[in-house]
Amino acid sequence: MNSFNFILMQKPILILGACGQIGTELTYALREKHGNDVIIASDIREGNEHLMKSGPFELLDATDYNALEGIIAYYEISEVYLMAAMLSATAEKFPMRAWHLNMNSLFNVLNLAKEQKIDKIFWPSSIAVFGPNTPVNNTPQNTIMEPTTVYGISKQSGERWCHYYHKKYGVDVRSVRYPGLISYKTMPGGGTTDYAIEIFHSALSKGRYTCFLNKDTKLPMMFMDDAIRATLQLMESNATKIGIRSSYNLSAMSFTPQEIAKSIQRLLPEFEMSYAPDFRQDIADSWPSSIDDSKARSDWGWQPGFNLEKTTEIMLENLKT
Repeated sequence: MNSFNFILMQKPILILGACGQIGTELTYALREKHGNDVIIASDIREGNEHLMKSGPFELLDATDYNALEGIIAYYEISEVYLMAAMLSATAEKFPMRAWHLNMNSLFNVLNLAKEQKIDKIFWPSSIAVFGPNTPVNNTPQNTIMEPTTVYGISKQSGERWCHYYHKKYGVDVRSVRYPGLISYKTMPGGGTTDYAIEIFHSALSKGRYTCFLNKDTKLPMMFMDDAIRATLQLMESNATKIGIRSSYNLSAMSFTPQEIAKSIQRLLPEFEMSYAPDFRQDIADSWPSSIDDSKARSDWGWQPGFNLEKTTEIMLENLKT
């Protein structure tokens, strides 16, 4: 255990997987909102220097129940954000490891909440829960879900377990189905939508990019600031407003690789795009093109703030420095 002192102006919050793409920015956002010392970051490895110095950090394997229980007891944790996961493209290479991490970590926090050792859980799902038989356009909240990837299968299973633990044991677990996420602050973590971050780095460093998806593969995407804001908004909402305990559809924009290339070319006219689809194309082809998130909008007031053009401008501006 580290030696940070914290004042209990509010109960401490634990982030599992704090060094990942979403976890890093979520840690920063929660520390800015609540104060550094009450946000306990943890991961199986250390993070960047800023994250490590900004507040308490614990080396922790989220699949180790006893270690997790010990950290929760030591800090008197009230909420857990479970961001530790193996993403879609990486999980296809290591399916059993992905299943172990993605499922056992979830069971650990659900069981700790069942035993009333924590009060509230955030667990992210994904558009990967859908499959080739799901309606592609404006995918409904409740629809056919036949995922074809290890990641998607684990997320679909996790959704059902979250719903079960809430219904049977009253566990306050909340979730959103993240689309592809775009950020200039962290590098992608092995997902099928990673091209939408790589393309900006490559545009600035090389003036060209070879995409691993076809030019017309349209997928739901979101700027990271929107994803973090949605996460906090959901967690801060009154429990009576949370009508879905599996996972909420969440949407902001949808675009193709060709469309993001054209958006970059408005600001960098010399940028060149080429295409060399790999195994990730089959994954992307099983996912929706656009998402109906009307339940999130009506239940807890979700509204996105970033479109493709605004995202492109912010990404290029910040990556130049």
